Amino acid sequence: MAAQVVEAAERGATRIADRVIAKIAARAAREALGTVPAGGAPHTTVEVHQNSARVRVTLELDYPGDLGAQCAAVRRRVAERVRTLAGMEVPEVTVHVERLHPASAGGARERIR
Repeated sequence: MAAQVVEAAERGATRIADRVIAKIAARAAREALGTVPAGGAPHTTVEVHQNSARVRVTLELDYPGDLGAQCAAVRRRVAERVRTLAGMEVPEVTVHVERLHPASAGGARERIR
């Protein structure tokens, strides 16, 4: 009796836990920002439906800065990393800026009278 070859896709399924996708997304958000304010690590939640993940990132940013560009960079990086590492499509990355941190005290301004 000859051994039958079973295609890889027919042997089983791989399921990646939601918390793993959330960790990938949080790490990607940190990568996109470069530096994050002290205590301001990004928090993520995900909704996974079959081969698709919707991600919500809550973060804190330094101010002043280009908030729109920072949020766009986070959306791009999160979608790219989840797609690459987990093989899931990411139709939506929602970024919620929870708090702004003032720039370092080294750039303190004088009060003008």
